[in-house]
Amino acid sequence: MLNLIKPKMLKPGNKVATVSLSWGGAGDEEILWRYKQGKERLENVFGLKVVEMGHTLKGTDYVYNHPEKRAEDLMNAFLDKSIKGIISCIGGNDSIRMLPYIDFNIIRENPKVFIGYSDTTISHFICLKAGLSSIYGPSVLMDFAENVKMPDYTISSIKKTLFSNEIIGNISPSNEWSSEYLPWLIENKNIERKYSPNNGYEILQGSKKTTGRLIGGCLSVIEFMKGTSLFPNIDSFNDTILFLETCEEMEPVWYVENCLRNYGVMGILDRINGIIFAKPYHNTYYDEYKDVIKKILKEYNREDMPVLYNLNFGHTEPKICLPYGALAQIDSENKTFSILENVVE
Repeated sequence: MLNLIKPKMLKPGNKVATVSLSWGGAGDEEILWRYKQGKERLENVFGLKVVEMGHTLKGTDYVYNHPEKRAEDLMNAFLDKSIKGIISCIGGNDSIRMLPYIDFNIIRENPKVFIGYSDTTISHFICLKAGLSSIYGPSVLMDFAENVKMPDYTISSIKKTLFSNEIIGNISPSNEWSSEYLPWLIENKNIERKYSPNNGYEILQGSKKTTGRLIGGCLSVIEFMKGTSLFPNIDSFNDTILFLETCEEMEPVWYVENCLRNYGVMGILDRINGIIFAKPYHNTYYDEYKDVIKKILKEYNREDMPVLYNLNFGHTEPKICLPYGALAQIDSENKTFSILENVVE
């Protein structure tokens, strides 16, 4: 069972650190404008004071070649008492290489807000192993630097999750969504992405309410850590709600099927209380993913387990914040999702 330390809530005026823990593009000359735009949003929309760690803006090549420096930045951000939160610049595909350089005691003894998504799943499981509740949510280059403006839905979720110690409660689906790709060229800065109507949540199976503590992340990134010391003890999945999302690579249906079947073999599907699954990128394989989820759960006699589909987190916009270890609820009858406690103290 997950029993994690909750971080202190953020307040306007707090200092937060940005970190490049996987891809180092935030520091590349042609993308630096985008990083600065995200930084300005953190300061102007949320009233935070943003600082970069020593290697945040060193660029793609340096960051790739020095996983030990990425880990050093993360450790120093936790150690610095003046820093109240840590925000991932972007995902990537190799933050798992930080693992040998992580000091879990530093995180455990210096709990604070940590937020990001995609390959940042690795860093969330680092926090999980250290006993800290981190937040699967927006990153600097994607969400805070969104062209023209951040979606109100995303802003509201951030403020409700990180800047308030009240119970989150019901989380309604966004009325619209987008995964349109606009190249990160400065000439596109003032072009807003096109949004489409969102059809809301779907219940794939189950007819009752279920509660559980949140655990999960990006499906393909979780695969990186299987077989390593970072993957949680199987008991960590007891009475949880598993949240999963696919990424911009638009994982083939067979891949999602194999990953889920592996969870069955490992005994994870026997232990969880429910699943929430994010809207697929570009809505690719929207129906096919639903079919394989139900297929695999049938194989492991979990046809009774509530599964809520098409949630707004992960690689589409806008997005909600999902705190690891927080008690959540799926209400199958009413097609609702709620977080039943506060996320920060």
